[in-house]
Amino acid sequence: MSILEFLQNYGQALLQGTLVTCAQFLLATLVAVAAAGAAGIGKLSSKWPIRSVSVVYIEIFRGTSLLVQLYWIFFVLPLFGLTLPNFTAGYISVGLNIGAYGAEIVRGAIESVPRGQWEAGTALSMPQGVRMRRIILPQALAIMLPPWGNLLIELLKGTALVSLISVADLMFQTRQINASTYLSAQAFGTALIIYYILARFLIT
Repeated sequence: MSILEFLQNYGQALLQGTLVTCAQFLLATLVAVAAAGAAGIGKLSSKWPIRSVSVVYIEIFRGTSLLVQLYWIFFVLPLFGLTLPNFTAGYISVGLNIGAYGAEIVRGAIESVPRGQWEAGTALSMPQGVRMRRIILPQALAIMLPPWGNLLIELLKGTALVSLISVADLMFQTRQINASTYLSAQAFGTALIIYYILARFLIT
């Protein structure tokens, strides 16, 4: 079967899967940014409970497999009374995993702000929260944006794993098509191109 015939027959399913992948990516990005910001700032906190929680989160999610985390959130949490739909479990898992890596970017960017900026806020008698929000974070944001671009590409690639809990994303649809047609080259080749195009949008 030619690629044009393949797209004519299965393009709609692949398009639907791509839209689900985009939705997973956007929602996981929100989770990742929120988790990274909270954990990155929390790791710098002078209060040990906040710092400890941040360190534990970062170490666990950076030190274990995303697939294991996905299965834990979807299959194990229901044993403790917390059941999430597969779509929700998917983007939360990916977001928390990438957020742990993003937390180190946030922490590093904040620590890269010159000490004079911190001292200026102190000299103006700014409360710590106000100093962080008005002086430190705006400067740290410019430092952390480039590495976040690379991290978001990793997040996009990570969303492919949600197909393993039956989220009907691009990879799920591709596997279904391959299982019913055995057109592996066309199915996975098309998926590869779509993922590459999505990643290029993030790069540019």
